[in-house]
Amino acid sequence: MATHLAAVATGKAQPLKVQERQTPKPGPDELLLEVKSIALNPIDWKMRDFGFNVAGYPAVLGSDISGVVLEAGSNSPDVFKPGSRVTAFAPAFFVKGSPDYGAFQKRAVVPAMNVTPVPDHITFNEAATLPMAVATAWAGFETIGISRNPSYLSSDKEGILVWGASSSVGGMTVQVAKTLGFIVYGIASAKRHEYIKSLGASRVFDYKDAGVEEAIIQAAREDGLTFQFGYDAVGALEHCLNVLKVLKGSGTARLASAPPLKPGDPTAEGIDTKFVVASLDAKERAKQLSFIFNVWLKEKLEKREIVPSPKIHLLDGGLRGIDRGLDTLKAGVSCTKLVLEI
Repeated sequence: MATHLAAVATGKAQPLKVQERQTPKPGPDELLLEVKSIALNPIDWKMRDFGFNVAGYPAVLGSDISGVVLEAGSNSPDVFKPGSRVTAFAPAFFVKGSPDYGAFQKRAVVPAMNVTPVPDHITFNEAATLPMAVATAWAGFETIGISRNPSYLSSDKEGILVWGASSSVGGMTVQVAKTLGFIVYGIASAKRHEYIKSLGASRVFDYKDAGVEEAIIQAAREDGLTFQFGYDAVGALEHCLNVLKVLKGSGTARLASAPPLKPGDPTAEGIDTKFVVASLDAKERAKQLSFIFNVWLKEKLEKREIVPSPKIHLLDGGLRGIDRGLDTLKAGVSCTKLVLEI
């Protein structure tokens, strides 16, 4: 039987071990991919270090993949033919580390609903940065009830606040919100402002400015905007609440928080704050992911309305470099996506 190399988690808080494992066959609704590039995410080091949502060992972790279709299951869409260039959201978290489905290996099985064709103008390294960021941005919008097709016009004056707009998730949230017709206000350090505007933000504010909240409120009033939605990508809950409670108008504002909410976190009357999480119902989650990857992202990449972001830092070492990369990510990176070629 065919085998391939994988970076395998053999126990909680243990270094990943590169070893051979049997190459699986995809099920009817799955694809077998030859992995070309992977991107790293915070959930990866948390699963490695804490065994978070890992059912048992050995396990294979990782979520962001780009590569080539080797084999397509009998029920998979015709667009995913062998040889097709794709990006995929590997479901390591949802299958609790089940080895066939993690990103950190040379061959991986992924549900076809988690896969998007990659146009020729996007490299494998760029494509690998997309899945987790896109899924998390959309999960936040679904969580707070933003329609998939609101089609706001600029004349609707519908604003959305994105705090932490230079992060991987924040930058993608800016892009997604722009495609939906929102007027986007982003908040990040001053040196990232031009970059965030290039992603579609109308205005960008410096989170280090002591008067940032008042600056946002003043700008919104000048622009005649109402803000009923916000996305906190970095843990600036109190700042977001202070702004939204002034700018929300007479209705209820809704705020998505990418960092988990804790007992004692601030609240505000008239603002519904929810933790960003994909649906826990498997059937509903399947519908969400199929829309995001098979329909929405496919179209937006073809039209160049969504671009891979932020900039890539390419690490060396392939599978053997993943541990070092996870340690670097854990120590903290800014406006950068760590990528490895496998």
